[in-house]
Amino acid sequence: MDFFYLLSKVFWFIASPDNFLILLVTISAVLIARKSNWGLRLLSISLVCFITVLFFPVADPILRPLEKRFPAPQQLPQNIEGIIVLGGAERGDLAIQWQMAQFNQAAERMMAIPTLAKEYPNAKIVFTGGSGSLLHPQDVASSATYKWFGEQGVANRVLWEKKSRNTYENATLSEQMLGAVPSGRWLLVTSAFHMPRSMGVFRLRGWNVQAYPVDYYSKTAHGLRLDPKYWMHVRDLSFTLKEWIGLFVYYYSGKTDALFPAP
Repeated sequence: MDFFYLLSKVFWFIASPDNFLILLVTISAVLIARKSNWGLRLLSISLVCFITVLFFPVADPILRPLEKRFPAPQQLPQNIEGIIVLGGAERGDLAIQWQMAQFNQAAERMMAIPTLAKEYPNAKIVFTGGSGSLLHPQDVASSATYKWFGEQGVANRVLWEKKSRNTYENATLSEQMLGAVPSGRWLLVTSAFHMPRSMGVFRLRGWNVQAYPVDYYSKTAHGLRLDPKYWMHVRDLSFTLKEWIGLFVYYYSGKTDALFPAP
């Protein structure tokens, strides 16, 4: 197994805010049981973090710069050779269980396919994404998602790369499927927060890509909005921190063309 992929999954299991806060509380309980003064201190810090995340969209100040980096086009561009849509919206585990296409909060990635297919009737369409799960790599929503493509009337146009597990593999395995880095200009469709890293990866590989961001999350620029939704705030904080870490790791491992890619 790819060591980079394995290390990233193990690291993020520990570092993701939802798991990390639970780990802090667990460590606090152990220290309190051992009569350590650090137990109550750590528990107090954990409770402050929990309450802050509960009431405020704490991810917004670091999420908004990601989402604004590549603005959505005001008008659809002309002379588009192809459209590449990054996976991550499909729920492979549920699709396999129920044999029905199932999507998560990033469903706008999938929703863009029929619209763009109609707008660009002669463009190639590549959907790239396998299973990003370390424990369940077989959870690729093949038959159910292909059925959804058929229901939208685009099954005969979509080329599906099913093995990629991350953004770098989205680019490299799509190239392999197409035979080489394709010519012409391509629309790159992914979540707005994920667009800087995605553009950096594809541009470094030699793709001529234009951003088509979808799937926005930030409601404020500062996070100072009372909105008690813990699960939503911790989810947004998790993927935002993961994306910033990904930008640093991808740049320093030579996978993107800039530390914070720009238009």
